[in-house]
Amino acid sequence: MKILIADDHELFLKGLEFILKENLQNAEIISAKNYEEIFSILSQYDDFNLIITDLAMPGANWLAAIKKIHQTLPETPLIIISAVFDKEILQQTFDIGVAGYIPKTATNTLIISAINLVLAGGAYIPHDLLYSQTKTTKPETASLQALKQMPSETQKARAKGLTERQLEIVKCIAEGLPNKQIAHKLNLTEGTIKVHITIILKALNVKNRTSAVIEAVKRGYLSETILNQKQ
Repeated sequence: MKILIADDHELFLKGLEFILKENLQNAEIISAKNYEEIFSILSQYDDFNLIITDLAMPGANWLAAIKKIHQTLPETPLIIISAVFDKEILQQTFDIGVAGYIPKTATNTLIISAINLVLAGGAYIPHDLLYSQTKTTKPETASLQALKQMPSETQKARAKGLTERQLEIVKCIAEGLPNKQIAHKLNLTEGTIKVHITIILKALNVKNRTSAVIEAVKRGYLSETILNQKQ
């Protein structure tokens, strides 16, 4: 197994490398200290099984850099491990196609469990990012004006715990669209839609898509009329 890890703090980088080698059999670890080094490595190798990177590093704008990494190796699972706890940033990374978001405060056991989940084809998002409204310093500050200009339905959903993108996906599910059509409609990959649906089910505490729509109506995220649109 070949893993690329990146962080601009050498102590954390070395610690992560140690944890991975201790817990993942035959893991070959290649490390980078900034985005420039990541891009250089990716220009030489295209056979990584996993990429784990921090967000706020020198060498590039974090959002553009994560997009470029995913576009370079779209089939390779990408995990963010960061001290940044912010739902908007989480939303942006999952829109790109990130498969996991691990806080740097996580225990070694949790980190390995999250990595194993992603390697098995799942998605990992920490409980605190799903259910809390905690805010910390961001790599980029969101525009307050943009937030004020959001449709009232979106503001309502965000205040209750769903993001704008999640609300769009729940609406598509209510319309009876399969993942492939949702991906096409929202200009996202099908894999990204699957990740979002996993998050939505956890946020609504339900087991399937139908229950998600019913719960969304109960909580006031959606109008009951949307359930009859396809009838």
